[in-house]
Amino acid sequence: MALARTQRFVKKVVFMGMGEPAHNLDNVPQAIHVLGTVGQIGHKNLVFSTVGDPRVFERLPPGEVKPGLALSLHTTKPELRRQLLPRAPQISPEELVELAEAYARATGFPVLYQWTLLEGVNDGEDELDVIVRLLKGRYALLNMIPYNTIPELESKRPSWERAAANARNGRRRRANSDAAPSTGDLEATVGPQHCSLNTAIACTS
Repeated sequence: MALARTQRFVKKVVFMGMGEPAHNLDNVPQAIHVLGTVGQIGHKNLVFSTVGDPRVFERLPPGEVKPGLALSLHTTKPELRRQLLPRAPQISPEELVELAEAYARATGFPVLYQWTLLEGVNDGEDELDVIVRLLKGRYALLNMIPYNTIPELESKRPSWERAAANARNGRRRRANSDAAPSTGDLEATVGPQHCSLNTAIACTS
């Protein structure tokens, strides 16, 4: 972090991608504390990304620095989630949302629910119906990320049209949905490989 700041201004740190941060609760909360105090990074710009380890909801709230929370949900179906995340704690999506909502209200930051869209797996109307119901009235954001297809694997990326349809259908379900590439509007020339669906569903203060 100190080295990074010699190269550029650092205003946000996300704890993810190096393994489940909840597996290192002896050190990650300490790092968050240092960055949020000595490092003077805004607490909401420190993000703890997790698959939903219950220890997260015990260890983070008492801290002086309470980071934002990103939760890898990916489906509303318990059995499918066990298949997609076989090493994740076996907590139902409904219970995870309840735990995350309590944390969001305690910190004042919305929870970012991560949803990797897989063609024919979790991109159907049935999933959208349930996620809209689960997040209705919650302090939450849903980030739909089309999967990047790997030729050697069976999982496929849905078409951009299909992914965007999820956001449009969310609007029809009275969700506040926004499908946008990183720059420009949905139909902008930015290629789908550079895009994600940032879908805000039923955010409340």
